[in-house]
Amino acid sequence: MQLETRQHLGQSAEVNRIFHLLVGLSLAMNWAQAANAPRPNIIIAMADDMGWSDIGCYGGEIRTPRLDALADKGVRFTQFYNTGRCCPTRATLLTGVYAHQAGIGWMMSNQRLPGYKGDLGQNVRTIAEVLKTAGYATYMSGKWHVTPHVKPEGPKYNWPRQRGFDRFYGTIHGAGSFFDPNSLTRENTQVSPLTDKGYETDEYYYTDAISDHAVRYIKEHKGDDPFFIYVAYTAPHWPMHATEKEIAAYKGFYDKGWDAMRKERYARQLKMGLIDPKWKNSPRDGKATSWADAKNKEWELRLMETYAAMVTNMDAGMGRVVDALKATGQYDNTLILFLADNGGCAEGMGRRNGVQYRDKDPDQLKPMGKGDLQFDMIPRRTRDGRVVKQGTEVMTGGADTYHGYGLAWANASNTPFREYKHWVHEGGISSPLIAHWPKGIDAKRHGKLESQPGHLIDLMATCIDLGGAKYPTKVDNTAIVPLQGTSLAPAFNGKDIGRKAPIFWEHEGNRAMREGKWKLVAKGANGPWELYDINADRTELNNLAEAEPERLADMIKRWEAWAEKALAKPWPWGGKRNANFSKKQKFALKQGDHLAQEKAPMVRGKAFTVEARVETGGKDGVIVAQGGTNHGWALHVWQGTLRFVTRHGGTLTMIDSKKPFPKAAVTVHATLAKNGAVTLKINGQVIAEGKTPGTMRDMPLDGLEVGEDRNGAVGRYPANQKFPGKISDVKMELQK
Repeated sequence: MQLETRQHLGQSAEVNRIFHLLVGLSLAMNWAQAANAPRPNIIIAMADDMGWSDIGCYGGEIRTPRLDALADKGVRFTQFYNTGRCCPTRATLLTGVYAHQAGIGWMMSNQRLPGYKGDLGQNVRTIAEVLKTAGYATYMSGKWHVTPHVKPEGPKYNWPRQRGFDRFYGTIHGAGSFFDPNSLTRENTQVSPLTDKGYETDEYYYTDAISDHAVRYIKEHKGDDPFFIYVAYTAPHWPMHATEKEIAAYKGFYDKGWDAMRKERYARQLKMGLIDPKWKNSPRDGKATSWADAKNKEWELRLMETYAAMVTNMDAGMGRVVDALKATGQYDNTLILFLADNGGCAEGMGRRNGVQYRDKDPDQLKPMGKGDLQFDMIPRRTRDGRVVKQGTEVMTGGADTYHGYGLAWANASNTPFREYKHWVHEGGISSPLIAHWPKGIDAKRHGKLESQPGHLIDLMATCIDLGGAKYPTKVDNTAIVPLQGTSLAPAFNGKDIGRKAPIFWEHEGNRAMREGKWKLVAKGANGPWELYDINADRTELNNLAEAEPERLADMIKRWEAWAEKALAKPWPWGGKRNANFSKKQKFALKQGDHLAQEKAPMVRGKAFTVEARVETGGKDGVIVAQGGTNHGWALHVWQGTLRFVTRHGGTLTMIDSKKPFPKAAVTVHATLAKNGAVTLKINGQVIAEGKTPGTMRDMPLDGLEVGEDRNGAVGRYPANQKFPGKISDVKMELQK
């Protein structure tokens, strides 16, 4: 079946579009004549949560022959950077400005700060909106994730079709099942993969669907004007989903474990010249055990085998895109840029001991209707009614499973660098970037490495440069944020791109600045600044902050100036924003309460107590939670015991009573002391004591909730799961 055609525009909108099109065509013709060459088609393809070293041409053992072939006849950038996280990366890529300037300094949650609105601003333009003025046809396939409005009945002003794309197939939300993705949308209408007449297949798999639609756009493109396609894969972001056949192809591949994997990748990178021998492989992350000491080895191996299968499937999809270009005669004059949105992901999705069911009746089949829309990021059940399972006793891969591959494997994905997605040390922000363009990249450059630093802000500038478009200063009466990047096109053929400004980062209080060989970087809103000579030490093992105090002070000053100008500050991570938080010391709460950050208890640096009357009826659930996966705390019942958990900079600490929790109504009491000591009581009797790293170093971004934890779970419990019993008389008091 053919994809749906574009919705009819209103008459006035159509007149306006034609006017801009004619202006753009005039500009484009002038550019083409000046350059004495046709403008290229442009394809930007991006992997999700894939580490720097995963694909073959960057040192990985994962089979990626089609991407390796693009690299062999193109150019690989060795120092290309993303923002460290999915939403900010997509906002930056699409607009050519820093994510905060586009309104998405964090995720899809409005923090009531200019840089953290969680919704793509109207004062920025997308690549599609800009290239359309130069006559380009614009298509998108895959993950959008730059607006909180994902429901079919909600606002659509920031959906792809409203932000410059002629055709769209993909998901409005960020993550979900590969067999049944939530918010699946064709053009402007959400669809079920089982009843979508625009794409009929015997076995639905989202990565294949993304690739197939990119292929379709190429084959169905009409006319002599060039096209722009944004292919936004969700692979290999959790959950680890792949077909059994594709997983089986990696059986035994990783039996030597993650330590051997890191060493072997590092050796290949040295041989390829991707890294300088002066850069030592960073030590195994301290939060990861050695492979020799790893538990559940068979389960861990299955996770990595599935992850590798997901990457190989994506590679095959890129191969079909290339084949379509060749079949339609578009191959020679198409620029393909392939990259990743952040480093490997260390989030512990679904990695708790045992088996956890997403539905309370795991043995009862409850099939969804074929035409029902999927709204859950983590489905409770498969389409045929099987309950979705998590945990260390569940072998991953199928539609009824939902896991992340975990910190140790992510550490190997980011070889040889430190840290992960979320952080702005090299492991979090380093991305592969392959540039392939037969007509535009000299054959002498094929297979070469390009070491000039590049960043996502540069992709808009590159598209404008090659597409003959003009970046607007104003649209209607709205001033457009000035372009921040520099065209990478000269680097394709070994020329200097002429970057004039440093590159900056901020995410969740993690901060960095890159200028020449120097990099300034810090973990968390209150973490100390570090300084590295990247030419000598790109793996960031030799902190020169004390040796270079003047340089350090100067770079800090300039980072702070950028942060204010680019709307990274004020930020929701502490400091100035704290003045807007609640001044209350005592809180009386009830089941179902949801307090936004500014109304929640201001727990930064504070000891506190929390008390509640709880009746579980023998079921698990969250009693009180504040915060999420980065900073926060929660009191909950899990596997029949009372637990208190904290997150400090992403690190999880658990205090478990180890005693069966009563089914009948009881009073629970938890105390977090200044020194981090935790005491748990039931009916006044102490049942557990333990130690955490201390009080909250930063105010949790997410608010406080009673009876659930919707926006990123603090602990290892299912997100969005409402407490099945009764909670009453909830009291919380902060210590002065």
